[in-house]
Amino acid sequence: MTEAFPPQSSIATGIRCACPRCGKGKLYAGLLKVADTCPACGLDFSPFNADDGAAFFIIVGYSALIIPLALWLEFSVSPPLWVHGLIWVPVVVCGAILLMRIIKAWIIAQQLRIGVADADTTR
Repeated sequence: MTEAFPPQSSIATGIRCACPRCGKGKLYAGLLKVADTCPACGLDFSPFNADDGAAFFIIVGYSALIIPLALWLEFSVSPPLWVHGLIWVPVVVCGAILLMRIIKAWIIAQQLRIGVADADTTR
């Protein structure tokens, strides 16, 4: 492809879950499934692989935010256990999915930016 694409911010494309090369196409074909190619510029996403990187950042970072909030709620208000479940289950699930999409898109954008492709040649 001879068309030149302006550099895209990996943070901006990650937040928008957009193609890291053109910034216009969608990165995902489903909730968390990366598309095969960009519908706008045709970039093949198969060499880029976020694997467990996003999950690691979410487990470490997001739990560092949620656990103190849950403890604060418990020790300041002492609600029944079902209230914790009513509050924290949707917060954790929805927040983790949203963060997973964003962080996975950011990792893929970073891989494109620095020229890293999947090193697994067994496929």
